[in-house]
Amino acid sequence: MALDVLRGVALCGILLVNIGPVTGFGRELPPSPATLDDPSGWLQLLVQQRFFPLFSLLFGIGFSLMLESARRRGAPARLVLLRRLLVLLPLGLLHQLVHPGEALTPYAVVGLLVLLPSTWLPRWAVAVGAAVLLPVVVGLTSGGLLLVPGLFLLGSALVRYGVVDRWGTSARGPAVLLVLFAAVAAPALVQQAGTVAQSGFSTSSAVAGLALAGVYATAVLLLLRTRARRALEVVFAPLGRMALTNYLVATPLVLLAGRALDWRAGEPWAQLFAVAAGVLVLQWVVSTLWLRRYPQGPLEHLWRTATWWQAQPLRRPAAPTTSAT
Repeated sequence: MALDVLRGVALCGILLVNIGPVTGFGRELPPSPATLDDPSGWLQLLVQQRFFPLFSLLFGIGFSLMLESARRRGAPARLVLLRRLLVLLPLGLLHQLVHPGEALTPYAVVGLLVLLPSTWLPRWAVAVGAAVLLPVVVGLTSGGLLLVPGLFLLGSALVRYGVVDRWGTSARGPAVLLVLFAAVAAPALVQQAGTVAQSGFSTSSAVAGLALAGVYATAVLLLLRTRARRALEVVFAPLGRMALTNYLVATPLVLLAGRALDWRAGEPWAQLFAVAAGVLVLQWVVSTLWLRRYPQGPLEHLWRTATWWQAQPLRRPAAPTTSAT
């Protein structure tokens, strides 16, 4: 359930980032640098490139969990994963037509080129690969899509070392990581705030993005050990369990909103955020109702069917009935 909650949280942040570019918000305005005097600067500081790393990490985790599941079932594990990635690729390419810069296409490509071959490597080599790739990419570039291979490998290593299985057993690990991530994020955010106009094009921006993603993830894991657990599961788990469906469906929804409201000249930011909230509420309602009858979302069902190359039950199995005799 923790993974579903984290996916739901990441999905919300990604929509906040994507809704502006997808709808062409402010496209007809003259270019101007982001500042902390308007919401665009705060988006750069707290949201932009903060949830994409988390989403990428979770993809790597999900990939390795699927590998373990296939091995337990006695299925040809790498063939199962190959089909999973090959199905994702055309979905991403179709999505690119309406949302250039979407994540599914690079996820499928990097999965085929990096994640799948990594299944032949010992777990220590996967961990070393992540430990080398991430700082090199941060040091030499501004991050972005180039972080995906390292994040995929990191997610895979977390599964193969059993870290994901131990998330719910102790608060010590997430608490220590939260402090460490916060210690890195704070100075990086201060530096980025001083040059917010260069967000996304600097090392400090990339460092702040990874560190703040870690802060968000570990904070959620800690909150899941408190009384807030039930609320977090109710709000975010349905979105996360249908992450593929919701990610793809959000694009036509915000495109329709952008066309109806015509944001090219830059409407009030409150309107943009209201539409994003409306889309998320609608998706939460639909996801919650759908999952009461079905074990997974419609696109997740098709993806799973293609992955295993056999029909999967769409509806939940009926609960066994007992009768007194």
